[in-house]
Amino acid sequence: MSPVLLPTQLAAVLHGPRDLRVESRALFPPHHGECQVQLVATGLCGSDLHYFLAGRNGDFAIQAPLVLGHEAAGVITALGPGVAAQHANLKVGTRVAIEAGVMCRNCKHCSAGRYNLCKGLRFCSSAKTFPHLDGTLQEKMNHPAHLLHPLPENVSFEQAALAEPLSVLLHASRRAGVCPSPPSSSLLQKHPSSTSRPLLNGHTPAVTTSENLSTPKNILVYGVGAIGLLACTLARSLGVRRICAIDINQDRLDFAVREGFVDKDGAYCLTLPPRFNAHTSIKEEPSAALKRAKENSVAALEFLHESEGFDVVYECTGAESCIQMAVHSAATGGKIALVGMGSPNVHLPLATAALREVDLIGSFRYANTYPEALRLLGSNSAPDLEWDLGLKVSKLVTHRFELADTKSAFETLAKGRDENGRVVLKVIIGPPR
Repeated sequence: MSPVLLPTQLAAVLHGPRDLRVESRALFPPHHGECQVQLVATGLCGSDLHYFLAGRNGDFAIQAPLVLGHEAAGVITALGPGVAAQHANLKVGTRVAIEAGVMCRNCKHCSAGRYNLCKGLRFCSSAKTFPHLDGTLQEKMNHPAHLLHPLPENVSFEQAALAEPLSVLLHASRRAGVCPSPPSSSLLQKHPSSTSRPLLNGHTPAVTTSENLSTPKNILVYGVGAIGLLACTLARSLGVRRICAIDINQDRLDFAVREGFVDKDGAYCLTLPPRFNAHTSIKEEPSAALKRAKENSVAALEFLHESEGFDVVYECTGAESCIQMAVHSAATGGKIALVGMGSPNVHLPLATAALREVDLIGSFRYANTYPEALRLLGSNSAPDLEWDLGLKVSKLVTHRFELADTKSAFETLAKGRDENGRVVLKVIIGPPR
């Protein structure tokens, strides 16, 4: 009997630091409970960039060739066994956003609706687990049907790809009490097609309801890359009227102000001091760094005319100095959402946080956010609305590349500017135009 020849497809595969190759790979049919999806748009994330530049993201180093990418949307091209019977909303031709984390659906965290904390979770394009789970920088991929979310008609593939980073901010905002969690009834649906099916054993998760919400009168965002700008646009859509930001990049701040993400008088450019002694390469002493953070915070609050501080601070850089500043720039009784992933160990002014009852809130990826993220992206399509979240999200996409040019896309993202001097915010990889 002659062997069965599988079709092939192209994938952008990382073999080591800056060693990214577009290769031909076999395309297997979807397994039980999976769909095959043709990828139409993948956004490049900061974690993808870390892997590309260093072959690792923090403590997670690649141990085998890895396909990067996890912010993605596409079209279903095939259904695996059992999908048609269990997921009536998924058919060949359905446009979907891809939720990249594959949870165990059986542990206490999954049962409580916090599947982002699942110890068995495998995440597309992450080297945390081995064997690695390939990401979305390929022509087609097979993925569990319960993690595919149909798109509203007025949401584009590029917008749907950005539902992933928007979900990060939606989850952080729920944790900080800025917006409500989904009602427990929607999380406990038992229908197999429910995107919240990871909830098992009848456990009801703790949720933030509209009864214990209070729209912040002001927010501050550290870092106006794509994640920081999404924090701004989500806050604006939730009714926050005063939105400010701090960054070290004046061009990005100018973009944020020009496009309305940040108030016209709400952008503060932080002058970055030398972190290391030019001669000894010794890092600044913790006490000196903490003193500098407090001084910088006071100067920023004075410049922004917010002497009492901010109700909610989104820390989107992960930089130690910014986390330190965030404690001082939060209002008494305020909250800090720790969104950025960066410095693993940080010296903090804990006495200041404790005496002023400033809450430091950890936030890791997301859970049960995709339906709401897609609803937000599709709900503000009328041209007369004051704040069109979907339109603002689209403005974050500054550069587009084909899959064959993925390495050039990463190099452009790493530089922060293209050959014409334009600022690079969000890069999308897609099919030939």
